[in-house]
Amino acid sequence: MKRNLITSVLLCCLFVLQGQDKQLTIRGKVSNMDTPLVNAEVSSEKSGETVKTDINGKYELNTSAGDLVTFSYPGLSDMEIVVEDVSSILNIKMNAAVNVLDEVVLEKTKIKSQAQLRMEYNSNKNLLKTAFGILDKDITNFSVRIIDKSQLLFGTIDLASAIQYRFPGVRVERLAESFNKPTIYLRGASQGLFPAIYDVDGLILNEFPDFIMVENVERIGILSGLGLVTKYGGNGNGGVIVINTKGGNTYRDPRTGGPYDQALLRNNIYEGNALSKEQASKNVPTYLKELYATTSEGEAVELYKEQSARYTSSMYYFLDVFGYFAAKWKNTSFADQIIEDHWYLFKDNPVGMKALAYLYQTLGNNEKAHKLYKEIFILRPNYAQSYRDLALSYTDIGDYRKSASIYARYDYLVAEGFIRAEDKEFTPLMEREFSNLLELHRKELTSTETKKGPSLNSGFEGTRLVFEWNDSEAEFQLQFVNPNDKYYNWEHSMLADPELIRVEKLKGYSCKEYLIDGSITGQWKVNLKYLGNKSLTPAYLKVTIYHNFGSKSQRKEIKVFKLQLKNVNQELFKVQNSLSLVSN
Repeated sequence: MKRNLITSVLLCCLFVLQGQDKQLTIRGKVSNMDTPLVNAEVSSEKSGETVKTDINGKYELNTSAGDLVTFSYPGLSDMEIVVEDVSSILNIKMNAAVNVLDEVVLEKTKIKSQAQLRMEYNSNKNLLKTAFGILDKDITNFSVRIIDKSQLLFGTIDLASAIQYRFPGVRVERLAESFNKPTIYLRGASQGLFPAIYDVDGLILNEFPDFIMVENVERIGILSGLGLVTKYGGNGNGGVIVINTKGGNTYRDPRTGGPYDQALLRNNIYEGNALSKEQASKNVPTYLKELYATTSEGEAVELYKEQSARYTSSMYYFLDVFGYFAAKWKNTSFADQIIEDHWYLFKDNPVGMKALAYLYQTLGNNEKAHKLYKEIFILRPNYAQSYRDLALSYTDIGDYRKSASIYARYDYLVAEGFIRAEDKEFTPLMEREFSNLLELHRKELTSTETKKGPSLNSGFEGTRLVFEWNDSEAEFQLQFVNPNDKYYNWEHSMLADPELIRVEKLKGYSCKEYLIDGSITGQWKVNLKYLGNKSLTPAYLKVTIYHNFGSKSQRKEIKVFKLQLKNVNQELFKVQNSLSLVSN
């Protein structure tokens, strides 16, 4: 077995080298505000070659997978693109240069950037997550007192009592008619004349958060002083009680935020202005409108034969008609035959295969999807996501041991440096899913029963959303609307966060998870604005919704969306967040 493991590792290394040396030619157009840029420079880091765009802003450059290509033009921000194995058309829109001061160094004091503070949060107990980013206790213009979960007293009436007993100068007032909604006053905050407000994982509340249990708290901070007014406004006169929960333990900043509203003091009330599914459905391609207008399956088949002669080179056409015949007429055999007849469009194309795998998963055909993920793994063994996709697909077909072995292999290759995954985004996601596999299928893996009790993953219980996209060049904006119609936007684009996209490409993953804590119940809305993908082709987004994640009643559902209509905010789906625990 050891010999087989060594052979597998050597094969992976060989594939990595082969993937990185794949020769490619990329071409496209460079523009600014829809105006072609003449003499913009396009440079290859590997070869050192530089070409310039022509009068129409077009260029062509010989490169290879893994190369870093830089687009430059005077007065505009440089744009760096990591070349992938499927890169061919890269249409680049450049933006005006903006000088941002990320870090200020004084003579004796170093002001750390938010990125650095996020990295230190788990190990530095002097840090708090607030609606305005990470707060460092050592560098503030107001008083900050912090305790972490190890110092909290369990068994108290509620969180208010736990705070009162751990922080001196805290006064808790309870009225008989609202005993569970106490008012807390802080000494030193305007002489205790005004009640404190609450900052819970970035959610600013005026009333006591009675929905939080002491056991779910990661860290608490007591903030007081005039300096708070500049951040929290007049409501901060009575001080602020910052509560970091275990469910919100992964920090979400404005560029990589999650489903929690990070700044309720802003005007971020959702007004229902997203395009409805019915409205968005009117923007489907003409060939699909024609197919849906047919009155029988036989008529649809004849129309398909006529259409397919015109779209022989379009992978996206055959993905659409595959989905049409499988969903509309439930004819999965004919749909499968369509793909088999046009496999030449998908062969050696991991982007197309992944979109097809998504569709198979929505149809419940996990075996077909698994075969595709195995093919993608062979094509992209140096991509971190290849291991995650294959491990999850083994789980879907019930082969839990092989799933566990893939996770173990991934850990080994990361430790040995064969996969670059030293990040704060993807690795925790892998660890969460591996832990979930071990807990849910402990008996199949170790021949022992799962542990008793409703909770399988003490770190988080609630609704877990995982977004995945087949094309790493896809740019979009996700909008999360909480049960109180407060929204939060997260943008995945070169303009919003070029460093994030660069890291995703270097490490080989295209996914993002969001955790909605079980205590925040109600209906959440998720909307999306598609911004394009540097070419004229659509992209596919898969959303896996884990209901009651971390409990024995955990279940999942998969939704797939074709992203084509650009620059319009449109409805994706709604999800009801309510933790249902199963008793033993």
